[in-house]
Amino acid sequence: MAPHALVALVLAAAASPVAAQEIAARPDALTFEPIVFEPPSPEGHRHVLKNGMVVFIAEDRALPLVNISLTLRVGGWLDPEGREGLASFTGSQMRRGGTKSLTAEELDERLDFLAAQASTGIGGTAGGANLNCLTDNLDEALPLFVEILREPRFQADRLALAKEQSLQAMKKRNDDSADIEAREWNVLLDGEGHFTNRFTTEASIEAITRDDLVAFHRRYVHPETMIAAVSGSFETPDMLRRLEEAFADWPGTPAELPPIPHTIDPAPPGLYRIEKDVNQGRVSMGLPGVMRDDPDVYALEVMVDILGGSGFTSRITTTVRSNEGLAYDARAAMSFGVWYPGRFRAMFQSKSPTVAWATELVLEEIRRIRDEGVTPEELATTQSSLIETFPSSFDSKARSMAIFASDEYTGRAPDYWRTYRDRIRSVTTDDVQRVARTHLPLEKMILLVVGNQEAIDRGDEKHAVTLEALAPGGRVTVLPLRDPMTMKMP
Repeated sequence: MAPHALVALVLAAAASPVAAQEIAARPDALTFEPIVFEPPSPEGHRHVLKNGMVVFIAEDRALPLVNISLTLRVGGWLDPEGREGLASFTGSQMRRGGTKSLTAEELDERLDFLAAQASTGIGGTAGGANLNCLTDNLDEALPLFVEILREPRFQADRLALAKEQSLQAMKKRNDDSADIEAREWNVLLDGEGHFTNRFTTEASIEAITRDDLVAFHRRYVHPETMIAAVSGSFETPDMLRRLEEAFADWPGTPAELPPIPHTIDPAPPGLYRIEKDVNQGRVSMGLPGVMRDDPDVYALEVMVDILGGSGFTSRITTTVRSNEGLAYDARAAMSFGVWYPGRFRAMFQSKSPTVAWATELVLEEIRRIRDEGVTPEELATTQSSLIETFPSSFDSKARSMAIFASDEYTGRAPDYWRTYRDRIRSVTTDDVQRVARTHLPLEKMILLVVGNQEAIDRGDEKHAVTLEALAPGGRVTVLPLRDPMTMKMP
């Protein structure tokens, strides 16, 4: 066919009426085919090594990479009294402090040469370790990664630097009102004695020694306490063989772990005020919630999304930001507890004179969803959003394996992902109002306000409302700032 004839044929096809599609007059008139998606199952991906390590594996040849992510059964709840921060330092220094055969500097150089990324860390209820490398470099990168985990050097100068950086950061604990709000909110909701609120102090950091890190690592870090999520360009049998060889003959056995504490001791309902000389006040309000196996979690997820979680369409955002212009970010969220109860929290930041007014508006939205419920349109919109975005949780093999590993660690119900959309779809408007009335009692709210209290009390001349008038139960408590080095209140 001549070139000009081919061009004419292509142009004719492009202009054909068959190729044209009718465009909807309005965005809300657009229609789409239902999304057909079934979440992957851990069956077929789960393997157990001879040493007891559970491994979830998926082949993914999109890129010539391998990603290994480990979850460790260890956490800050194991910190001995007087050495708060020990778990965290152990976690970070496993990677930063070198290995038995390599100094910290040599380890950094070797990983850079291999174009490999390795990290380790320990949080409050779990530890983690990650390796990302080219498939061609796995022969060298994997043994190096295992050496980081198995034989950390805990180099003295790197530990000394980390401790000094921690002490310097400690001095700034009261500089940012956001940090103050987050810290004290956790204390109010979970209690001063909760293990997540056992703060590092100058004394606890100075008490931590290299020997402490060595002993903590030897006691708690072991393949039997690890769960691996592995994905990348490889053959599964070959990867299992590599992992068996890499983690074989690990000396010793892990210590028996005490359970993660499951109780909390929240503060009494009321208004809690903290003075901070800034031009905007930060406000959090809420109360303890439920565990993730509570039968109300699906209705609660829908309810809180309508109330304050679904971006610009949520009620709190619409009222406080869009309609009144009182805050850039006003929202609500609800967490569901794994080890101890979760929490409901509504939050915003506003200019000092409008803090009380914005607080009243948020409380009114909570009251309204309790008293009036939600509309069928609101329910349908949120259900569609939650259901249609569900597949994004499994948008890569790495994310899928990470979900399986997390569920293994926390013991999530096996049918959770398979039944999630049906459970969301079954929520009714009556369910939403019922859980709002049950789980959002206004008289039990904890209200925290951080900011210039005098400016906040002067208020806005157009709206005669005070924080004291909004205090749940009429209870008002002034909280002083903690000493940043001892974390004690004067």
